[in-house]
Amino acid sequence: MKMRKSDWLKIGIVLVVFIIGLTFSYQILKPKPRLPIYNPSELDSRLVDESVQRQGRGHRVLPFKLVNQFGDTITEKNLEGKIYIADFFFTTCPGICKDMAIEKRRLQEVFKADDDVVIVSHSVTPELDSVPVMYEYGEMQGAIEGKWQLLTGDKPQIYKLARQSYFAVMDEGGNGDEDDFIHTENFVLVDPQKRIRGFYDGTSAEAVDKLIADIAILKASLNE
Repeated sequence: MKMRKSDWLKIGIVLVVFIIGLTFSYQILKPKPRLPIYNPSELDSRLVDESVQRQGRGHRVLPFKLVNQFGDTITEKNLEGKIYIADFFFTTCPGICKDMAIEKRRLQEVFKADDDVVIVSHSVTPELDSVPVMYEYGEMQGAIEGKWQLLTGDKPQIYKLARQSYFAVMDEGGNGDEDDFIHTENFVLVDPQKRIRGFYDGTSAEAVDKLIADIAILKASLNE
């Protein structure tokens, strides 16, 4: 039996409707992307201080009390409700810190108008990086007050944060005494609940592109 043109048209319409419906259903049912929540026991043990290696869930960034480039006391309470990128650097670093600074300036520009996202940079040589030194460095980098916090202060506290909160360095080291020194390119993504959501090479534009994309994923998941 020969198909009429009107029959072919009806079949075509049905197929189009079917394809549209299938596509729409897929979009509804497709799992939305989610970022992992990192806990100490799930990470490379070389990154994790021995004191917390067995912690399997519920990890949060430790409370802290440091000083920013303006001489203001900054604690974890200043980051309430914020998504932030943490890193560790020093102002006289001749190597990786320069590349990290380029990427932090880019992050600041991308999230310049977003009050929910901030950058928190910790000096690993706080005995040298005084408030005036950090202020001068911040001016040179174009750090925006409140958007990019440059923190200095108690060295043992900063090193404890690096090893027990952010898992940013792959060395056991000491207790932040005068002979202890850490050097890391890691950027660490932290959510408003102080949970770690990602690690990124702060010297790599490609890795920071992923960080930017992951922040969008994180923001979407928090708004659901």
